[in-house]
Amino acid sequence: MTTSALLWTVIKIAVIVGFVFNVAGLLTWYDRRGGAMMQDRIGPNRAGIKIGKFELRVAGLLHTAADGVKFFTKKDFMPPKADKLLFSFVSMLVMILVFVLFVVILFGGVLRPELLSSSFQAMEVPLVVAPLNIGILFVFAMAGQGIVGAAIAGWSSDNKFSLMGALRAASQMVSYEVTMGLTLIGCMMVYGSVRLDEMARWQSENTWGIFIQPVAFVLFFTAAIAESKRIPFDLPEAESELVSGYFTEYSGMKFGMFYFAEYMEVVTSSMLLVTLFLGGWHLPFVRPEGLHIVLGENEILTAPMSHGLVIGIGVVAFFVKTLFLCWIQAFVRWSLPRFRYDQLMKLGWTVLLPASLANIFVTGVVCLALPQDNPEVNAALKWTCDFTQAIVAFVITAAFVRLFVGMFRKRPLRATILGSSARLAAAAGGTKEAPIRA
Repeated sequence: MTTSALLWTVIKIAVIVGFVFNVAGLLTWYDRRGGAMMQDRIGPNRAGIKIGKFELRVAGLLHTAADGVKFFTKKDFMPPKADKLLFSFVSMLVMILVFVLFVVILFGGVLRPELLSSSFQAMEVPLVVAPLNIGILFVFAMAGQGIVGAAIAGWSSDNKFSLMGALRAASQMVSYEVTMGLTLIGCMMVYGSVRLDEMARWQSENTWGIFIQPVAFVLFFTAAIAESKRIPFDLPEAESELVSGYFTEYSGMKFGMFYFAEYMEVVTSSMLLVTLFLGGWHLPFVRPEGLHIVLGENEILTAPMSHGLVIGIGVVAFFVKTLFLCWIQAFVRWSLPRFRYDQLMKLGWTVLLPASLANIFVTGVVCLALPQDNPEVNAALKWTCDFTQAIVAFVITAAFVRLFVGMFRKRPLRATILGSSARLAAAAGGTKEAPIRA
């Protein structure tokens, strides 16, 4: 490996690791802040810095910093009868398995440094740490090992609740992991490859995967939430049933590594969803040479852009899409109740698995039914792809306009009655408080 290639690899590692770490930290904040807003309660407001009469809370961000300090300073407890080697090693194993997944995820197109400046040598730099040929197969091989960490943690703790959580994690993994793999068979049939970069490139040249595999997107999204073991699929932890599940006995930084790995899994699954179904780094009508708006045979607008600007837009687009899916997962976490254990198993084997098999069958029939060399069919498909890109462009533009307007518009606060008891009390004339007596 040359010096320049090594330097570019270090830069790519710094970018992807920095993004994942920071987003995982922000997700811990949003779980408190967003959950409080959705449940109409006070959020993170205790951690603050007082300077005289002035108190700084930074919208609850100091709680995340306080958690980090606590992880490093709390006592590292170990059960007396625990397997000391496995108990200590498994928290590192969980983090390592999540880190390994980053190396094959693309966060941009192919960078050509010589087009940025003449001082660079002619070379191509794919914006991925390790462009492996096996692509998505490597992701499944590594992601499937995550259950090993949960199983070892539950067994080595010498705790019945931890062991029950580990057994739940193992059986839950069998339920959703089969569906997660089968949902991508349809994508492989359409994209014609198992390489993540070629999948993203196919979407940039045609249309996003969510339009051609909508059922696969829903199924993979559901399985991805189960993979991160968050509500409504947090049965291996289930505080109301198993204390904290397979990491009940962990404290200090060991617990922090389990805790942070869960949020990193959310970011990783969102990045995979973006790569497989949301076009990766691609934005509608943005080509390597610049902006090129075309609908069918009609060319509407062409605006050339520099190579660096196109690559930068792609990287920003990939990260923004990832943030959006992370927000959706956090929204689901605070919107749905936890499934019962039998409900989860029934969902996996009687709903998700048959739906994934049906998706493979329908995809195969459509691929065989469509003639490959028919000009009329190809023209209709081209127009359909351009139309879907126009829809995406309109939705993105409308969302940004709505966000910008909403940031500067003030809404009057109105009292809203929630729940039947409050409604009945209001209809009866309100509640009366008796005087407090000793």
